[in-house]
Order: sequence, then C-alpha cells, then structure tokens
Amino acid sequence: MFRQKSPQEAADPLLGKPGSFGIHRYLQGSSNLFEENRLLKFSIVGLFGITAVLGMALYSTSQNQRTIVIPFGASGDLYVTGGKPSSAYLRAMTRNIVALSGTYSALSADRQFQELLSIVHPTAYNGLRDSLNGVLDELANNSTLSIATYIRPDQPVTWTDRQILVPVEKIRVIGGVIRKFRGNLRIRYMIDAGRFWILSLTEEKFDAELR
Repeated sequence: MFRQKSPQEAADPLLGKPGSFGIHRYLQGSSNLFEENRLLKFSIVGLFGITAVLGMALYSTSQNQRTIVIPFGASGDLYVTGGKPSSAYLRAMTRNIVALSGTYSALSADRQFQELLSIVHPTAYNGLRDSLNGVLDELANNSTLSIATYIRPDQPVTWTDRQILVPVEKIRVIGGVIRKFRGNLRIRYMIDAGRFWILSLTEEKFDAELR
C-alpha cells in the first residue's frame, strides 16, 4: 500500500532525499539558466547584427538613389546620384547662373535676380542679396546701362564637387559706349537632398579690357 505524504513532506520535495540529490538539482537548474542566458545574449547580438546590415543596406540605397531634377524648364540627362550631379546637370546650371547673374538691363535685372536668389543657400542668401541690390542701385542711376555675359567657347569650363570655374566674356554698354572684359566666374555650390545650392559667386581676373 502507498504511504500518504505528510504536509511537511509535500511542502519540501527534498525531504527524505539524499544530499547529492539537492546538489544535482541545483546544478541542473543553474545549467538550464545559463543556457537560457546564453541563448538570450546570442539573440540580442543577432538582432544587432541584422539591424546593422539593414541600416547599411538602406544607407547604400539612399546614396545610390537617383534624383531627377529639371531646373528652369530645361530638359536632358539631368540627375543627382548620391549627392553627385551629372555633367549635363552642372552644365545646365552653369549656363543658367551665368545668364541670370551676368546678362541683364534695368528692365530685367530685378526679376532675374529674384530667380537667382531662389537657388542661393540660406547661409549665403543675405550676402549675395546685398551684392545684387548694389547692382540694382547702379542700374537705377544709369538707365542706359546693360550687361551681357557669355561663356567663352575657347576656354573649358571646369568643376569639382565644390565649385565651378567659368571663363566668360562680359560686354558692358552704357550710353552707347561698349566695353568688353574677359575673366572667370567662380561658382561655389553644394548639393543637399538632391538640390543644387549656390554658396557664392565671385568674378576673378577681370582687369584686362578689350577694345
């Protein structure tokens, strides 16, 4: 016949067992807990690894994404990939910047300069606006003044990922008197989120005057 356990024996499963039984049970429990902790750590490391791989994949996709930008109603192979504009894009932007900043009269200058300022980076906006306002003041005092600027075909336009150097010829007409100058227009720029921004426009080496 089976002996019914007393309340004390039911409450303590180790009661009546040899001492080695308790040690074995403790070691077995510790081993199971260690295995669970090791699996948990492995899972956490695995999640971090997967997150890192996905992050790199998303970053690479973002950098290689092609943004199609058509400035000033132009057409052609104009795009920015990973913050790098195509050659056609830079050529189109160069032509338009030279036209907007270098060919004007008293009637057209204000509208053109406003369009030019729309692609000037906020950090450079105030300085370039003040410079263009100085030109507007000169035009207000000389209504017969007009300027035409052309990219020189005999000199190459060069660029880096920071600036564009444009050899130009400038024709200044005031009161029927024509003067020609040659020099360089340096355009400092940046690409931010697929958008072209002007940082500065600088005329260089316009000392020589052609008659």
